[in-house]
Order: sequence, then C-alpha cells, then structure tokens
Amino acid sequence: MIISVTPDLALDEGYTYAGGMGVLEGDKFYGAAKLGLPYKALTLFYRNGYVDYEFDEEGNPIPKPQEQPREFLDNLKSEGVLKVRLKGEEVKVEVLKYTHGTAEAVFFNPVEPEWAYHLTDRIYIERDEEEKFYKYTLLAKASAEYIKQYVGVENVNYIDLQEAYAGILPLILRLPGRYRLVIHTPGPWGHPSFPREFFEREFNYRFISPQVCLTEVGLAMSAEAFTVSAKQFDVMSEIIPHFTEKLRYVTNGVNIERWMDHRLRETYESGQLYLDNFIKIREQIKEEFTDFLRMYKDDVDVGDRLTVAWCRRLVPYKRPEFVVKAVNDLPSEDVFFVIAGKAHPYNGAGLEYMKIFRKLHMERDNVVYIPDYTVQKAKVILKSVDLLLFTPFPGWEACGTSYMKAAINGIPTLASPEGGVIEFVVDNVNGWLFGKDIREMVEPNSERGREINEAEYAEFRDKLRKIVKISDENVELYYKVSMNALTTFVPRVGIERVLREYYPHLVKVRH
Repeated sequence: MIISVTPDLALDEGYTYAGGMGVLEGDKFYGAAKLGLPYKALTLFYRNGYVDYEFDEEGNPIPKPQEQPREFLDNLKSEGVLKVRLKGEEVKVEVLKYTHGTAEAVFFNPVEPEWAYHLTDRIYIERDEEEKFYKYTLLAKASAEYIKQYVGVENVNYIDLQEAYAGILPLILRLPGRYRLVIHTPGPWGHPSFPREFFEREFNYRFISPQVCLTEVGLAMSAEAFTVSAKQFDVMSEIIPHFTEKLRYVTNGVNIERWMDHRLRETYESGQLYLDNFIKIREQIKEEFTDFLRMYKDDVDVGDRLTVAWCRRLVPYKRPEFVVKAVNDLPSEDVFFVIAGKAHPYNGAGLEYMKIFRKLHMERDNVVYIPDYTVQKAKVILKSVDLLLFTPFPGWEACGTSYMKAAINGIPTLASPEGGVIEFVVDNVNGWLFGKDIREMVEPNSERGREINEAEYAEFRDKLRKIVKISDENVELYYKVSMNALTTFVPRVGIERVLREYYPHLVKVRH
C-alpha cells in the first residue's frame, strides 16, 4: 500500500487545492488508478475550498470562499468517525472517501468541537500561526489514526510526505524506513517553522531550537527525500547540505489522459499524426477557444493573432510583470494575450497584479484575464493557445508542469531555464528559452535580482517578437516546433514514468 499525505489534492471535481502541488498529486492519484496500484491520498476536507474573487468598482479584487459543488459532495462516502486529541480535547473527525479504481482519496473532516470544525474552513488560509499549526497537526493525527485503524501499519510500503506541512506525522506514528519527504519548492513558504512551545504543549517534545522547521523534522525522520527536478536537486543541495545523502530527484510529469486533447491523443496513439492533420486539429481547437474566451469578454475577436498565455499562481517570483510589460511592448494587432491566475488573499503583491491584470482586460482588446483559474479552465487554456509563457525567476521554481501540459497538446513554450524545463525544452526545436541557468537562490528584490530581471526581460521580449514573426512569416516552421513539442514530450512526461521512479518495486511487480 502507498500512502501519500498531502495538504492539497486537485481532483477533477471539487475545490480541495490551491496550486501546482495539488494538481500534481491529483495526476498521481489518477495515474496510480490506471496502473492498478493500491494508493491512498490522505488530506483535509476544506468545506469552503480555497478562494475566488469579485472586483469592486475600482477594480480591487475582493476574496470570497469557494462553495464545494454538490456533485463532488455526493461522490464522497462516509467511512466513519475517528477520534483524536488536539489541544487537550477530543476531536471527532469524519472520514470521507472518494474512489477511482484502486486509488482512494481520503478527506478528514473535523466535525466537533466548533473550534476544530473551523480549522479546515479553507486551504492555506488561517487567522494566525497557531491555527496553522493545529490545522496540520490535525492532518497528522488523523492520518496516524486512519493508518492504524483502516489500513494497518503492516500493510504500508511507503508513506510519502508531500511538502513540509505533512512532516508532523512521523512525530506521532513511528514507522522507521517507510517515510519519504517530497520537497515541492525551494521557496521559504514551503518550509514553515513553528515555535517549540507549540510542540511542547501538544506533544511534550522539547526541541533545542526556538523555531522548529518542519522540513528538517521530515528530513530527519524520513529514509529518503526527493526534489521534483534535477535543477531543484542542485538548488536544495545548497540549502540542506546536511541531508544530501538522503536526497535524490524524480522530475514531475502529467497525466496525459487528463490533459491532452482527445483528438490529438487518438491520432498520435494510432500513429497517424502528420504535420497536415496536426495543423488541422490545432486549428479546430483554436476555433473552439473563442467561445470560451467570450465567457469573459463578449466582443472577443482573436483573428489571425498569435494567442499567448501566461497562467499560474500569482506570486512575484513567477514574474507576472513580464507579461504586463509584453502587453505594452508588443503591437496589439500581432498578439492576443490570455492571462489567468489568482493570488492568496494575504499576498499583497499578488493582489496588486490581479488589479493590473483586470485593468488590462478592461482597457485592451487583445487581453482576456481569467481570475477564476481552476483545473477545468487550465485544461481548456493549455490545449488551445499558440504559445505558453513560463517566466519564473532563477532558482525559485521547483519543476513546473504547465509547459508539459501545453507541449503534449502541441503548444510550445517560451521559458526561462527553470525547474524541469531544461530537461525537456531544446531552444528553437520544441520550444524557446531565454535567460541564464542560475543554480542558486538569489533574492529577486536584491540589486543582483533586479539586474537579472532587467537583462532577462529584454531577452524574453526579443525572443517573443521573434516567435511572433515566425508565426506570421514562416508558419510552417512554427508548426514544426509545435509538433516537435508534442512528439518529444509525450513519451517522457507521462505520470506513469513518475510513479515508476517513485515506486519501482510495486509498479514492476504489478506490470
């Protein structure tokens, strides 16, 4: 049995995720089911999802909860109630199960007392540090009880801790040799620390350091640890040098059946994908995209313009300013921009970018902004545009998968050489690259960071202009790069490859 403990999980239903890690865990979930693996993803049930936004008259984004869809709730089956102790009180936790083949998603839903009920109102949104600590302590304690009562520790082969927030579990359930930590980001937000007083009060553990870093706890108590790309391995080796003997990497992938347009997949798998019918299918997909865009702007007319997308979680290190500058620097008659993404409600910089994106949407006829970016919206965008922009700051992106999802649909990416990009993209062959391969954590707001941004934006802008010119004057060359993206990515980025690398013994035995 494989156990994956994760703070978020993006299924094709419901709002139980906030970003890329949750989407990746969803792809693993469906991939495990396809391979027939005994797989359980343990997470929390967020009754009000993550966050959606409305805009006031001044264009300010106003956050609001995400209501869980009725069809998702109807597909959750109650397995019973667990009892755990938290803050010295008995907490009742309902176990809700979502089944897909041999894979099960298990959601822990605290029902009483009232303070515990509200711990899981929203994903990654808490009132204070203490509430955050108890949210993930709840995940750990509920996971421990579930494994003991519903799985049996003797049946567990692996317990994979997805990011540091799952790292409290080994403090509770001691299973030497079976824990593994997966590090999904080099950024500080993925390595939370809590005051040692919290651990002493809850567990009677007296740590030496005044602040206890969950990443270090997870690393210390795991047999192995993984980064999610080769480049992130190099970056993290400089951050956690005292744990590098445990560290290796498995580069992320995507569930091809989930993300690839069915017409392209069927034609590719039948061995009938040639340049002429590839172009025909791509043109059909793009025509259908207009109806989607008109949900956001009634009078959309893309015409013959190159359709370019920048879509991701809105945080400064992903450099949303690049697409803002590009909108202003490139002629509107040549390029149509689709911008998608939302910010955490406490991230002031991200909220400001939402406001800027909204303003561009209202004022420019060649910009559509999609603030309610979800898995379902991503499926449409990442199969429909002509070019994806992937612009993270050097060293800060763990892997990324949007360029993989685009590529398997024949959409090349203009990318900085970050995360897993350099393992897949060959400049001018199956996509385009800009910027330098810097393998260290440079602070973006430092003097050196600003110099990097200035130089890399200039290169990005010039490369984008070159791609626009190719699509206008040598469209066959553009489509060759586009088709190369599909044919080079599909054999290498499938989630089955990822699962084989994580679980070689189990996958090899079963298949």
